[in-house]
Amino acid sequence: MNSRIQLFGLLGFLALVLTVSVSAQQAGGQNIAGMKFATFPGLPTCALGAVQSGNPATGPSIIAAKLSAGCVIPWHWHTPVESLMIVSGTARMEMKDAKAMTFKAGGFAQVLSNHAHQFRCTTPCTFFVHSDTAFDIHYVNAAGTEIPPADALKAVKEKPGK
Repeated sequence: MNSRIQLFGLLGFLALVLTVSVSAQQAGGQNIAGMKFATFPGLPTCALGAVQSGNPATGPSIIAAKLSAGCVIPWHWHTPVESLMIVSGTARMEMKDAKAMTFKAGGFAQVLSNHAHQFRCTTPCTFFVHSDTAFDIHYVNAAGTEIPPADALKAVKEKPGK
């Protein structure tokens, strides 16, 4: 139940960020240098994001993300299909029942709905995340049981964003 409350907090924050980002999008786009990145509730503070398109709280969206070197988003899954497009840096993704992969600029990965995975930037990295429906994140432990974000992030020595 606690993770649901945190999820609703995340969705509320994403709606707020979207409101700010939509005004920047009216001209048809923007470059990464001009984007306003912020932390997101339930995600590590080393992960920053800026909504580029859509409303992640209610439907499909594109989010630009910047993670520092060593930043880990621990084992989790999403309801939407998640597509990642790497702009810069090097990242490593591990997925349940699949071979770990390393991605560099120009790399692309797609994770199906409800498929557990973890993501780490081995160097500072920037990428776009496309979700085909409302964005959510469900952290899991080694047994695959859902756990609260604070517990998952504590395991990687991080605190959730605010």
